[in-house]
Amino acid sequence: MRVRDVGEFPLIARLGGIVGRRRVDVVVGIGDDAAALDLGGEELLLLTVDSQVEGVHFVLDRIPPRLLGRRLLAVNASDIAAMGGEPTHALVSLVLPPELELDWLEELYRGLGEEGDRLGAAVVGGNVARSGDGVVLDLTLAGRVPQGELLTRAGARPGDAVLVTGTLGGAAAGLWLREHPEADVPYRDALLTRHLAPTPRVREGRAIAASRLATAMIDLSDGLGSDVLHVCDQSGVGVRVYVENLPLTPGVPHVANLSGRAPWELALYGGEDFELLFTAPPSAADALRERLAALGTAVTPVGEVLPPSEGRWLVLPDGRPVPLEGRGFTHF
Repeated sequence: MRVRDVGEFPLIARLGGIVGRRRVDVVVGIGDDAAALDLGGEELLLLTVDSQVEGVHFVLDRIPPRLLGRRLLAVNASDIAAMGGEPTHALVSLVLPPELELDWLEELYRGLGEEGDRLGAAVVGGNVARSGDGVVLDLTLAGRVPQGELLTRAGARPGDAVLVTGTLGGAAAGLWLREHPEADVPYRDALLTRHLAPTPRVREGRAIAASRLATAMIDLSDGLGSDVLHVCDQSGVGVRVYVENLPLTPGVPHVANLSGRAPWELALYGGEDFELLFTAPPSAADALRERLAALGTAVTPVGEVLPPSEGRWLVLPDGRPVPLEGRGFTHF
């Protein structure tokens, strides 16, 4: 059996079963957006790690190194945001081919520093190693969240509303535009930015967590269609998602038309929007929407949590329910 025969998420569960021995200070271990550790005091320590690999996550000559540096930190910060926390310190491991231009690397770090300044996170160390082929950028990010405000993928309850921040499909549309530079569509630059330089919803995640009204949360990295199922798995619930409720990033319908897909497919399965999906009792939904509106961020209800016996459903534009499939991005 090979890694590709197992698949990404079964692989994580399999490896977690080998090393996932619990200690008393481990509040959340393998299987969520970040680990949460209780080291005493009023805050929990959050830890997450993510990589950007040449040829998998980026093509060297298709993304400015400064934007890649921002992206490297942003995608990790989104995991911290999903737990309701704020990022604080980063470690960066660089695996580099010897012929890489030094100017490229310095620009990467300027972008990394700019994103760190924006988010309040300091780069405090790392490692450098030689690569046999291509660039690998690996970042470990620490964060913090007050005791009692931690949100995880577990906790969603039947009857909860399913809500998302911002808009969806923009990153997938930007990826398509990067691969089709001849296409002329409205909002082209904004869509490319959504793909190349995502903005993690750290302020929004903190506001949701501080309200203590939400029951579960996850960031939308692989696509809503897959990520909402992670919440279902961890919470032991079902779900119903309405296609017509999905908030689309401006320009997505134009790209969808050119690429031969429905706009909702980009929103549901495109991935890398790095918005937040969270659940809350319907009675709390308006209060949460008002909290985030004060930050300039829209919140849209897209479905509801069901008892596990009622299944996991996607309601199509014609009102027809079909089983919700996890068709978002996976590495294997």
